[in-house]
Amino acid sequence: MRINRIRRAAVAVTAAAVLPLSLSACSSDDNSSENSSSGDGMTEDMTDDDMTDDMTDDDMMDDGMGSAAQTFGPACAATPEDGPGSFDGMAMDPVATAASNNEALTTLVSAVDAAGLVDTLNDADGITVFAPVNDAFAAIPEEDLNAVLADQDMLTSILTYHVVGERISPDQLAEGTFETLQGGTVTTAGSGESFTVNNEAAVVCGNVQTANATVYLIDTVLMP
Repeated sequence: MRINRIRRAAVAVTAAAVLPLSLSACSSDDNSSENSSSGDGMTEDMTDDDMTDDMTDDDMMDDGMGSAAQTFGPACAATPEDGPGSFDGMAMDPVATAASNNEALTTLVSAVDAAGLVDTLNDADGITVFAPVNDAFAAIPEEDLNAVLADQDMLTSILTYHVVGERISPDQLAEGTFETLQGGTVTTAGSGESFTVNNEAAVVCGNVQTANATVYLIDTVLMP
């Protein structure tokens, strides 16, 4: 009997010693599981944030490069990178206003103003302008140019001959014939980034977007 009591006492002491250790181990496992779960959540949150940051950077890059990336031609390099005269700045304004912010088009802008066509161009919906640069007007003998500028009907006829009543994409320039606001037609030809208008004027900076027009800067004034 005494031996049995000793054995029962020994078992009770052993159980009492083991039970706290078991509870401690379980508690440690639970904490580890919670910490692991919490860590996974933090990792997922950080990954989502990183992805959001990356998307934001990409979107900002796309917005910043959008208007410039679609243009082509050697004269495009002279366009400022920012401000109202940049490609992004011009995209915000109607075509006559946008042109007034481009230093390569100051003579054209003066001619448009003299002809009273500023509002006509700004209010138009979806047009294409073949815009002669300053050097194109400079190639005209001064006496002849002054005579045209002084004759509003002739000036209007010439300027509206440079305007088509629809937006023309670069793909359409490869072999196109388009009716102008003047009533005549212009023909275009070329490929890649090399195009001509009426086989005489070369596109020096193409596919410039404004709020209501697509603009192709050309090196020669077109005559009806």
